[in-house]
Amino acid sequence: MTLYGLIFVVFLGIVFLSRWINILNEYERAVIFRLGRLLPQTKGPGLVLIFWPIDKMVKISLRTVVHDVPSQDVITKDNVSVKVNAVVYFRVMDPTKAVVEVENYLFATSQMAQTTLRSVLGQAELDELLSEREKLNEQLQAIIDAHTDPWGVKVSSVEVKHVDLPQEMQRAMAKQAEAEREKRAKIIHAEGESQASHRLAEAAETISQNPTTLQLRYLQTLTEIAAEQNSTILFPIPIDLIKAFMPQSDK
Repeated sequence: MTLYGLIFVVFLGIVFLSRWINILNEYERAVIFRLGRLLPQTKGPGLVLIFWPIDKMVKISLRTVVHDVPSQDVITKDNVSVKVNAVVYFRVMDPTKAVVEVENYLFATSQMAQTTLRSVLGQAELDELLSEREKLNEQLQAIIDAHTDPWGVKVSSVEVKHVDLPQEMQRAMAKQAEAEREKRAKIIHAEGESQASHRLAEAAETISQNPTTLQLRYLQTLTEIAAEQNSTILFPIPIDLIKAFMPQSDK
């Protein structure tokens, strides 16, 4: 064997060894096909030997995938057009199904999330979409997970991230919130007036039962006015207040 032939053999051996010897990380599994037929068990992690070109290996990651669903145009049940995007958390539970049952499980799960997002949120009203997001998240997760289960993919969570309202709807909601605040303020003011009137009625009842209380109130008011202003004040004083200081005529 010539030198060039030996170099070629060594080079060919290195190529074969590099294809035969594979090291998989802890979160990776290998699905092996031998002459096109699926081997019953996945391999990994660690050192994995395959006999290339007879064997073909497909590596699958078992880590949770965080997929950002692009913004979708949704028309709600009450005919409001909004843009909604979400986040889907999923992972491969069965590597064999993820390879055999679907061509590209990442793309397939993404498309399933987009169509389900439009379908489910289109059946909800705008108020429900804004206030009951947790219930919608659970509904989305259950539907998407049911569709991806035959692919060996488990959807653990779906979160509606942002709801983009039209400018007209934002202005209308702002006016509605302002009107609601004014309504609450008027109700509180009316309740305060009602309580104050009840207190005044109780005070009037107390004063009517004891006239001396009214006289003391007059004196207190005079003291407060004198302390605040340095001016001449004409204050009507009931005759009953000074009657005690007037001389009594003999009968």
